[in-house]
Amino acid sequence: MTGTNTRACRNRALVGLAAGLLTLVAPLGSYRRAEAKTPGCPSEMVRVGETCVDRWEGSLVELLPDGTEAPWSPYVPPNGHSVRAISRAGVVPQAHISYVEAKAACTKSSKRLCKADEWVRACKGPTKTKFPYGDEYIGGACVDYGRTHANYLLHGKDRALSYEGMNDPRVNQTPNTVAATGTANACTNEFGAFDMVGNLHEWADDARFHGGYYLDVKQNGDGCEYVTGAHGPQYFDYSTGFRCCADVGTLDEQEPEASVEPEKAAVASVPVEDRALEEIARASLVRGGHDRAVAARIAGLCVAPRS
Repeated sequence: MTGTNTRACRNRALVGLAAGLLTLVAPLGSYRRAEAKTPGCPSEMVRVGETCVDRWEGSLVELLPDGTEAPWSPYVPPNGHSVRAISRAGVVPQAHISYVEAKAACTKSSKRLCKADEWVRACKGPTKTKFPYGDEYIGGACVDYGRTHANYLLHGKDRALSYEGMNDPRVNQTPNTVAATGTANACTNEFGAFDMVGNLHEWADDARFHGGYYLDVKQNGDGCEYVTGAHGPQYFDYSTGFRCCADVGTLDEQEPEASVEPEKAAVASVPVEDRALEEIARASLVRGGHDRAVAARIAGLCVAPRS
C-alpha cells in the first residue's frame, strides 16, 4: 500500500510540475543572452534602461574591523552588524532583513535599493507582462508553488505569526521553502534578472516589498505588480529579502566579488507528525489553486502511512 500511495503522490506532483517545465525551454535563449556582460554594469548586474539591476536576490557578507569579510548566514537578521550586499547565483538569498538594513547593505557596495518603478520594469521585461515569463500565471515557473509553510509546522497555529515563529532560523532551512538564487530557470525575461517573483519578497526604495514570496505571489497584486506596505521599514521576517540597483556607469564594470562565499548553513532536521505534514501539504495545494477537497485527497496520499 505504501508503494501505491507514493506512486500516486508522485504522479499528482508531476501534473503540477508539468506546467512549469513547459516554460523552461523558451527562456533558455534569453538566459544565455542575459549572461553576456552588459555595457555600463558590473557582471553581476543587468542593464534595464539607465539602471543596473542585480541579477540575483541579495546575500550578505560581514565587514570585519580588520578589513576582511566573513560569511553571513541568510537565516539570521543582520541587525547591529556591518554587512554589505552581494549578488550571486546558486546561494540561499538573505531573508530576515528590514528595509533599513537592506538599504545600508546596498550602500556599502556602492549601490542602492531599486526605485519601485525600476524594480517593476526589470520584473516585467521588455514586453511588460504580469509575470517575468508572461501574463498568465504558471505555478512552479518561479519559486511560488506547493512550498512548505514551515513556521506553522514548527510553531503551530497559535505561535506561527509571533516574532519567534516568523524569525525562527529553521524556517527557511526546512526543505521545500526558499530556493537557491537562479534555481527557477523560467523565472526571468530578456533583461535577465532572476526570481523577481516568488522566493523572497524584495524591498524597494519605497519601503515596501515587491514580487511576493514562495508562499504567495498573488494576494497583493499579480507577480510583478505584487506590492505591500503592511509593515514599517524596521520590519523583517523569514520572507523579506532584497536586491540592489545602481545608475549605469557609476560602478566598475569589473567590480571584484566578495572575498568569501555567503554562508551555506546546513539544513535543519525538523521531525513532525504525519498529520502535521498532511495539513501543510493541504494548505500549500490550496494556495496553489487546487479545490480544497481535491487538495485534501492529494495531501493524504503524499503522507506515507506508518509501517
